[in-house]
Amino acid sequence: MASDPYRHRRQQMVRKQIEARGVGDPRVLRVMGEVPRHLFVREHLHPQAYGDFALPIECGQTISQPYVVARMTELLDVSSEHSVLEIGTGSGYQTLVLARLGGRVFSLERIAELARRAIERLRPFELDNVKIQAFDGTFGWSDVGPFDRILVTAAAPHVPPPLIDQLKEGGKLVVPEGGRDGQRLILYEKTAEGLGQSTGEAVSFVPLIGRHGWAEVEDG
Repeated sequence: MASDPYRHRRQQMVRKQIEARGVGDPRVLRVMGEVPRHLFVREHLHPQAYGDFALPIECGQTISQPYVVARMTELLDVSSEHSVLEIGTGSGYQTLVLARLGGRVFSLERIAELARRAIERLRPFELDNVKIQAFDGTFGWSDVGPFDRILVTAAAPHVPPPLIDQLKEGGKLVVPEGGRDGQRLILYEKTAEGLGQSTGEAVSFVPLIGRHGWAEVEDG
């Protein structure tokens, strides 16, 4: 972008919120310092875009806290050779972060209006390695899989089985897993011996709605 009045705030965000909490991957820090988060929220929220909190976006969804975006991206360990599947396009902010690091990014968003808006927001960046589609992300995207990396950006009661099936051997998958009111970041790694996992910090995401996630409305 030609003019960026939020550059200083973004650098402060990286130093005080992200690097200070232990995110050390220089590639992630660089990209978080480059991507203009304010362009992915409503205009009246631009002054708050680099704060240490999530923000509301359209359709009752949210854009995640900057630290959480950076931490999940670091855990995913994306390189330019990787094919990445993102479940939950949302505003498109995390999509752009992944696109700056990965080879090809395929992003699924169940809410068609959000998918449309994300495509519009990303258009000025002239990306040639991103494809967004409106679909139930809990099914994955078998037509273009398998994937080296999979990132789930909504809270799942458990990792959707189709996503494990579409993860390559040697691949990594990051998902906030748990109840509707709170989750832990889980890193899955697929090897010839099976599926390993490690548990990270507590987080709070909107629920992953879909066939292999949460129902739209809870019973009762």
